[in-house]
Amino acid sequence: MMLKLSFFFSPVFRLPAAVFCRLSSIVFLLSFVFCLPAFSQEKELIQFSGVVVEADSLRPVPFTSILIKNSRRGTIADASGYFSFVAQEKDTIVFSAIGYKKSSFIIPDTLTTNKYSLIQVMQKDTILLKETVIYPWPTREQFKEAFLTLNVPDDDLERAKKNLAREELKEKYETLAMDGSMNYKAAMQQQQSRLYWAGQYPPNNLLNPFAWAQFIKMWREGKLKMDTKNEEKEE
Repeated sequence: MMLKLSFFFSPVFRLPAAVFCRLSSIVFLLSFVFCLPAFSQEKELIQFSGVVVEADSLRPVPFTSILIKNSRRGTIADASGYFSFVAQEKDTIVFSAIGYKKSSFIIPDTLTTNKYSLIQVMQKDTILLKETVIYPWPTREQFKEAFLTLNVPDDDLERAKKNLAREELKEKYETLAMDGSMNYKAAMQQQQSRLYWAGQYPPNNLLNPFAWAQFIKMWREGKLKMDTKNEEKEE
């Protein structure tokens, strides 16, 4: 069009001013008519937000993937199933989550505002796997041989009696090391004892008659004898 107008202004071909004004008006109207559909085809931006929930319990579906179809734009729902992002009218929104069927939603083009909210319901997806049989032995013959030579343990009652035997418990009590909670408790008791006697001398049991009486009683009952069983086991 610019070439044609420059041709009209060339020294070879000149038009009257009135004719040139009419041609300019026609060109302007034609360009406006052809450009108007391009402006009208632009989609309006929408603030699209909502919550993704389950169909049966209406509990939120956290971290649902939300994408606009045929594009790389979208978002991910938070731990409460809430999402919010910018989309356009007539966009197809695809919702997908592990353990649920995919669902889609088309944003309508008849909105009166630039905001749209949605409660998207997701259906659970049940996946049926093929049956798998696991055998502990490669062949039936090996399984039969191992089954026949199997040493059947005692029943639950006999095993409980063995584990709760007095000698068994005594041995475990003497050899079992302290765990983390017991060490923590012993350290807290020592610290509490130091704080209790802070600023004064702690009591001395050498001058305590009750401690001497308890010592003599234990000595007479034979409770102060050295245990040589553990020493023999250690050797």
